[in-house]
Amino acid sequence: MYRILSLVCLVISTSAWATEDVVDNIVPEAPPLPNIIVIVADDLGWKDLGYQGSEIRTPRIDALANDGLTLDRFYAQPMCSPTRASLLTGNSTARLGITRALSKLVPTGLPLDQTILPQYLKDMGYQTSLVGKWHLGFRQREYLPTSRGFDSFYGHLTGGIGYWDHVHGGGYDWARNEEVLREEGYATHLMANEAVRIIKDRNPDEPLFLYAAFSAPHLPNEAPEETIATYADIEDPNRRVHAAMVTELDTGIGQIVDALEEQGMLDNTLIWFMSDNGGLNPSAAPPAALSAFTTLDEWFGDWELPLTILEFARVNFLEGGSDNGILRSGKGTLYEGGVRVPSFLYWRGKLQSRQVGDMVTVQDVLPSILSLLQSDAGNREFDGIDRWSVLQDGQSGEVRDYMTVALDGEALFQYPWKLIRFGEDDMELYNVEDDPSEQNDLAAVEEHAQRRDEMIAALDAKPRGEAVGVSLWRVFWDPDFFGGEENRQPWMEIVQ
Repeated sequence: MYRILSLVCLVISTSAWATEDVVDNIVPEAPPLPNIIVIVADDLGWKDLGYQGSEIRTPRIDALANDGLTLDRFYAQPMCSPTRASLLTGNSTARLGITRALSKLVPTGLPLDQTILPQYLKDMGYQTSLVGKWHLGFRQREYLPTSRGFDSFYGHLTGGIGYWDHVHGGGYDWARNEEVLREEGYATHLMANEAVRIIKDRNPDEPLFLYAAFSAPHLPNEAPEETIATYADIEDPNRRVHAAMVTELDTGIGQIVDALEEQGMLDNTLIWFMSDNGGLNPSAAPPAALSAFTTLDEWFGDWELPLTILEFARVNFLEGGSDNGILRSGKGTLYEGGVRVPSFLYWRGKLQSRQVGDMVTVQDVLPSILSLLQSDAGNREFDGIDRWSVLQDGQSGEVRDYMTVALDGEALFQYPWKLIRFGEDDMELYNVEDDPSEQNDLAAVEEHAQRRDEMIAALDAKPRGEAVGVSLWRVFWDPDFFGGEENRQPWMEIVQ
């Protein structure tokens, strides 16, 4: 009997040891990859959101920003295509050769040797969708978003479109994947509805990357009449409609958040919101041009100017309704109002609510996302840098020089210093932390001469790729008008 009991005890003990060995050897399951949603507003001003002190009502955006990580020093490029190129590649727009908005006439687009964010994420098992504005080339099929890593595309290929007629530069510009889509409705509503559909119809076994590139509040000033009526207290008619457009954008973003919540996705979703450049308003126009077109506007009143290019310029110089607050100038310029833009991150339960004062740029977005995901691709060389430790833990780290480019010059940030070069002997130097309104030019101050000269040398050393674009004269004679008469083929139909 004793021998039997001893045998039983031995078996039990051996089983226990074996169980402990198995437990010790179990590898913890990796957490699921987060969903990534990048939301880009178009021409949104520094003071166009409620949480930034605006009179515009944006309760859904405000809630995300107030519970999230607001970036007080987030920098984009002065125009749309350059920012989008940098966002998706992690590289400098000067290196990419995309330094101005791509005209509908440009035969190429974002260089094909660049791997872009959806391609990196697809390699990690993500399903990828673009809803909204592409604006990185379309005339050759290999430049389409569906050839650059996006499983699906819904929206427009070019720059600004009419919100109701979906026309850009005379051509209808609304498509699903690679087919023209004749569809009625207000563009912001349609984009929000599509984003919600993608969230609901996704494959639940794969993480989702959604690039929601809204066209609002880019010109033309168009919004539903009932929303415009809620801003009857705003005297300036351009500001009134602009406010309505921003509120419609806010509603659309709220619908996306609600869909994430309904699908049980919100706790595992990172939302990164930004504007593609500063807001457009008359302060961004050259003073001489502003004076001339103000006079023409007074002469012609509600009549269009006799030449298309003059009318295009009038609209862009005079009808922008953005508010950039204390920041100087606006869209298209190298000043803070053109490049310092609203941005925040939201990830419920993962990112603490606080404000980040460190400089973060649009070319840092891709490397930071790859770092978050612990992707091997994050080890590649980018012009941008991984800022995830700053965002997640508040640990300040390396800040690289940042270059911005506009039609009339270039600028270099060695934060907090900023050098603007309009010409060989036409430069300005600011400390943008002490002087965010850029009122105190220090370029000619002797004590800053060494810094100025060192920054000039650093700017000269920046790599510059072959320019992607066409002659400005061609653009002048066939401008990229936003909305209006449809007088040629839909843009998707000319793809070769």
